Amino acid sequence: MEYIIERASSFAGDIDFLIVLIAVLGGFWLLLAEAVLFYFIVKYRRKASPKAQYITGEEEVSKKWLHWPHYAVIVCDLFIIFFAIQTWVKIKQTLPKPDAVIEVVGQQWAWKFTHPGLDGKLGTKDDVKTVDELHVVVNKTYQFKLKSDDVLHSFSIPVFRLKQDAVPGRTITGWFKPTKTGQFDIQCAEICGIGHGIMGAKLYIETEEEHRTWLEHQRMAQVNGNRINTAKK
Repeated sequence: MEYIIERASSFAGDIDFLIVLIAVLGGFWLLLAEAVLFYFIVKYRRKASPKAQYITGEEEVSKKWLHWPHYAVIVCDLFIIFFAIQTWVKIKQTLPKPDAVIEVVGQQWAWKFTHPGLDGKLGTKDDVKTVDELHVVVNKTYQFKLKSDDVLHSFSIPVFRLKQDAVPGRTITGWFKPTKTGQFDIQCAEICGIGHGIMGAKLYIETEEEHRTWLEHQRMAQVNGNRINTAKK
């Protein structure tokens, strides 16, 4: 699916595989069902002198039309479930050791981010706070603490194949590992009021050097009492 939406996280490929698998299997059964339907429409179309038949559904041939597709669909379902569980465990149930931790807070209608400063630790004096801008380093594993200040939001980064609800009163932990540099979109994927459509933000995936330069600019701005935005527009 990368030709439709870029991939920029370590698990984006797993999500894409699952989507394609479901689409292929579902599409196969859709086309097969429609083919059978149109075949019967043509075969049993109205004729001049049709011979009446009384069908109870208990005939062996009738049962085969029910049982064989039924069992085949169950096999396909089990196939999907097998890969879905693997993907769920890898992404949702497993938390890799992070290189850094960030805080993400959703509110009507903006995203607030707290980045660790030059010391690499969250919750210290040199933390960098931004609105609608998230800065991360490529090939580093990040753990995020997701919160909501008001209503239900959904933190979504399409290039990461990441979507996680932000629930008021809860702190939800997740992770991601960026795999390519660039500027990408962040969005809210849950209707959260009249301003939902404008609740977008930007993700900046940077090299180690670029990120350190950005942190230095933010530190100097903090010393001067004014946080600045150095991101490329």
